[in-house]
Amino acid sequence: MPTAEAELNQIRLNPLNGRWVTVATDRASRPEEFARDVTPVEAVPVDPCPFCPGHEEETPPALETYGPEGEWLLRVVPNRYPAFAGEGPLRVERLGPLFAQAPATGLHEVLVLSPDHAASWADLSDAQAELVMTALRDRFEVHARRSGVRYSQAIVNHGRAAGASLAHPHGQLVGVPFVPGELVDEIAGFRRFTGSCLLCATVQAERHAGHRMVADHPGAAVITPWWSGAPFEVLVIPTVHDEHLHEAGEADLAAVGRAIRDVLVQLRTVLGDPSYNLVFHTLPHGSDDPFHWHVHLVPRLRTDGGFEQGTGVPINVVAPEDACRLLSN
Repeated sequence: MPTAEAELNQIRLNPLNGRWVTVATDRASRPEEFARDVTPVEAVPVDPCPFCPGHEEETPPALETYGPEGEWLLRVVPNRYPAFAGEGPLRVERLGPLFAQAPATGLHEVLVLSPDHAASWADLSDAQAELVMTALRDRFEVHARRSGVRYSQAIVNHGRAAGASLAHPHGQLVGVPFVPGELVDEIAGFRRFTGSCLLCATVQAERHAGHRMVADHPGAAVITPWWSGAPFEVLVIPTVHDEHLHEAGEADLAAVGRAIRDVLVQLRTVLGDPSYNLVFHTLPHGSDDPFHWHVHLVPRLRTDGGFEQGTGVPINVVAPEDACRLLSN
């Protein structure tokens, strides 16, 4: 059994994607060593904000609106500048032996998390965090019925270093006509882990180990995984096994939404207000492969160097055991 704190630099295997990561704790170990990202998301503030109440005409007509009539709590709108749009399955055209292309069909939507311009996910009430998860489920269900959409990816980018372009808290939901390589690798990881579910087993093992379990809520476990490739990386795992996010029960979705909110509050307490990416992984539509939907939370605290970019092997300067201890205080 590993000790509660890593004493030597190590390489650790990520069973989800089959890749090695490096934990090099002698390079940095204290939260104050990470520079705070105070750069505004918008170099020039967008006025009026297209996501604030009263400016609904600044976006395309809403696909979904949640809340009492005349006072919305959450909106889902088409992305004005979609990366994926149009009907149809993946149609590959080969331009010789080396070059292949296909129309970028699919869906690209924006989830406005709250009418409050300053309320990030860390500021949401229980009810609002649950509503966000309900909206994700509803849109995933729509995507699953859309011909040609193989996979749906929900993301929340917070802060400029994480790729956010507008200050008003929002997420994006993209439906694509292919299965991304990251999901292909994760599905392969579940197939390799025979006998039980990889993430169900992870929750049980971390409960036993005790020093990477940030929180163990009814319905959702929050861990700093053994294989963390980034400082303060977090994995949120629903404790009820479902392959597809849109097939999860309301109570389980609500538990995950609240767990995300709570760990973001803890991150803000320890690190200030770091940029981060929230990424939701679910089984591709129509697939019956082994899987367990889950959420990756990756704070953007460092820039990858040549080794990371040249090898694809991340170097994590904060051991997940240390990150858990700080986030659990």
